[in-house]
Amino acid sequence: MLADRAVSENIHFRILEDIARDLSGDINFPTCMDAAILVRNTLKDPFADLGRVAQVIGIEPLISSKLLRLANSVRYNPAGTAINQLSVAVSRLGFEVVRTVSLAVAMDQMLKSRNLAVFDRIAHAFWEHSIQVAAIARVLVRRVGRISPDEAMLAGLVHDIGIFYLLYRAAEYPEYRSNQAAVFELLRGWHESIGESLLYILGLPEHVVEAVREHDQFSAIQSPTTLADVLYLANLLAGLDPEWQEIDGDPADAEKREADRLRYADLMEEAAEDIQELRSGLGA
Repeated sequence: MLADRAVSENIHFRILEDIARDLSGDINFPTCMDAAILVRNTLKDPFADLGRVAQVIGIEPLISSKLLRLANSVRYNPAGTAINQLSVAVSRLGFEVVRTVSLAVAMDQMLKSRNLAVFDRIAHAFWEHSIQVAAIARVLVRRVGRISPDEAMLAGLVHDIGIFYLLYRAAEYPEYRSNQAAVFELLRGWHESIGESLLYILGLPEHVVEAVREHDQFSAIQSPTTLADVLYLANLLAGLDPEWQEIDGDPADAEKREADRLRYADLMEEAAEDIQELRSGLGA
């Protein structure tokens, strides 16, 4: 047992040392993230107009097609008039949704990369979880107000970005490819801190990063008032305790979590349509 733990700790040390080196310099992002980073940089440019944003997005066909599909959905186009121009789609959706979709496409492509084939089941389970959290967060803020639904959706989609990046990097190490227990241990221990660093590098707003930072940590919330509250509850309602996660907390906290799930049970019925819509819009 002790020998297994020593081996596991040695594996973790190697990958975390490599990732720390990346985070302190030029991070080794998968190439599928390049387009998302380019879109991010364009959206941050105060002189970038709608035409420039559409031009940059047009370089990446996958992002373009997802945005057009979303812009023609019932939620964003209730009149049903066909939107075929990317600039019109961007105008209809807004920059926040453009940022969200570009990151979602990059994460989806990461899932489909050869690197992640060995962790396909785990990665796709987390992507489905992320879609559910994003849709539930969007529904939740429609109830409470004060928070942008699109920003809530963004936070939901990227809240586990640390998991996808760790899986992508773990696939490069033979020790992880044949040791699922070590993979789960890696994810449990470091996905939040790695995810936080990635979101800073990707230039997401501080309050989004703050919301993502401790989304798995128990929080007693009577009524959600911040993006962090919304993300915590959405994550809880989508299923906080996946197979990989060991919960060894206070039994009283577990009772409060269950009480929160029951309190928002009706919201889950409302969110079912949003989950399907988002899944369809992203082609998931």
